[in-house]
Amino acid sequence: MSDTTVRLTMAQALIKFLIGQYVERDGQEQPFFAGCFGVFGHGCISGIGQALQQYPELRYYQTRNEQAMVHTSVAYAKMKNRMQTFACLSSIGPGATNMITGAAVATTNHLPVLLLPGDIFARRNVAPVLQQLESEVTQDISVSDCFKPVSRYWDRIYRADQVVTALPETMRVLTSPAHTGAVTLSLPEDTQTEAYDYPSGLFRKRVWHVPRSRPDRTTLKEASHWIRKAKAPLIVAGGGVIYSDAEEALRQFVEKTGIPVGVTMAGKGSLLYDHPLNLGAIGVTGNFAANRIARQADLVIGIGTRYSDFTSASKTAFQHPAVRFVNINVAEFDAYKHAALPLVADARAAIEELMELLEGYHVGSDHEQKARQLHDQWQEEVDRVYAIRNQPLPSQGELIGVVNELSDPDAVMINAAGSMPGDLHKLWRTRHAKNFHLEYGYSCMGYEIAGGLGIKMAAPEREVIVMVGDGSYLMLCNEIVTSIQEGCKLTIVLMDNRGFNSIGGLSRSLGQKGFGTRYAYPSKGQLPDDTSPEVDALPVDLAMNARGLGALVIECKTYDDFVAAFKESKKTDRTTVIYVQNDRYVGVPNYESWWDVPVAEVSEMDSVRKARKEWEKNVKLERYYL
Repeated sequence: MSDTTVRLTMAQALIKFLIGQYVERDGQEQPFFAGCFGVFGHGCISGIGQALQQYPELRYYQTRNEQAMVHTSVAYAKMKNRMQTFACLSSIGPGATNMITGAAVATTNHLPVLLLPGDIFARRNVAPVLQQLESEVTQDISVSDCFKPVSRYWDRIYRADQVVTALPETMRVLTSPAHTGAVTLSLPEDTQTEAYDYPSGLFRKRVWHVPRSRPDRTTLKEASHWIRKAKAPLIVAGGGVIYSDAEEALRQFVEKTGIPVGVTMAGKGSLLYDHPLNLGAIGVTGNFAANRIARQADLVIGIGTRYSDFTSASKTAFQHPAVRFVNINVAEFDAYKHAALPLVADARAAIEELMELLEGYHVGSDHEQKARQLHDQWQEEVDRVYAIRNQPLPSQGELIGVVNELSDPDAVMINAAGSMPGDLHKLWRTRHAKNFHLEYGYSCMGYEIAGGLGIKMAAPEREVIVMVGDGSYLMLCNEIVTSIQEGCKLTIVLMDNRGFNSIGGLSRSLGQKGFGTRYAYPSKGQLPDDTSPEVDALPVDLAMNARGLGALVIECKTYDDFVAAFKESKKTDRTTVIYVQNDRYVGVPNYESWWDVPVAEVSEMDSVRKARKEWEKNVKLERYYL
């Protein structure tokens, strides 16, 4: 080793580099990588695995499933407002491809995670190696190429010296507010172990400043003119508000202007539930308060939202004939949606500067008063749903009420898939910005328990409540083991309705009677649908499964049992599963919204033909915003 170089393996250089990476925003500095998750295999154990053993400053965490470890990292990054994350390591082949779903979750939700899949030999002479998928048309391909469409940045390191240029690029993308997501470095297993004389400067501490980009002044002035002219403006608050730490700026803006707010899944918590101008959830899973104001809005101010079809109700939410959009978004791609006046900027910076230009402005009293009345009416409806006492099995809505009202004020609730995201979006009363953690950009089944672990690791002082249905639980329950190993207590509310409840309800609305969504034995060669009152249920014991993974389990049969169980769970010392069966047919209503799921144009089933007529009526409301 000379004064200017240090001889390391490629894997050692990579880990040593990660240890030296820091981020800073608003003067707050912290290490960017909290550790590395992994499952060792032949494709990584002697390379990155050896480097992690040599450099314990980057803590290695043992996990049970490669997809789950990416979910854990994503939830951690979301909890940290993208200012910290994990690296995720796998072997080649199936270990690598297991991470692809997690990569899609990260990239869809604009959350940073570094993926380090092992790859086949760069020198090729011993091919095909164990777990290699060969190609007849090229040797320059492996299953790691599958990461390309779900990664913000992708690279393969064929030579040890290539990390010198690759690693700074990974950090550029991971720390970008506009372009962050999954970053994949594919690492051939032989290259990981090869040595090179690396420049010492690669390993110096580097602090990556995360900027607050300012809006264009001319466009900002135009936006203020549009707002002053509007008669019925509405703010749609998305996740960008929270990632920007713009909650206080949004509150001040709303109180100064009187403009009401509807929140997306990711934006729930940007304004607390009891604020009189918070209309609550908007769109397909929204409530009547937000959806009524949205229908009449002549100006929509989107802040940090990508306008998914659930937010726009499949382009039916905003029906004013002359509706216009002003979009504040750090990503140019999202800022221009709906032919908007684009403010490409950090949410907090843009709100603060826009507020200055709107000095003295306040929306008309009729519009504000209507919004306040709808807010109050919606809170009454939430109270009604919470007070339902369905028999013989409790309903999902009333159980959500128990969790919301009995959980700690600073708790975090996490959910991702099934019918619960919609019910939670409508009913959950957010008491702080991180109280509501929904992965709905990708709505990935199996995210919940792994994500709950990530939240607990990011905020060990908080109560973390994982709400999960039986279908999603069965997809990926294995990180219960990791939560126990790491001493990260989770409270898991496991609602069992003996099937895929969300898709069962959707199936019924499409005239398909819940076909293929119940957990039951086939009858006469066919799976039963919801027209079959008596079914031969599968002998699945989810409570026993959770016990077998090491969790404490409390089983409930009634609403009162559930209340008692939730209180008891606060006294336990490790991950606790509250198991309860709930009624799959008693749901929370849809509140004046619609989602476009096309129905078969021709069918021999009367129920499908009826559903098709309803679809044809609603699809006419879809609009282009030009």
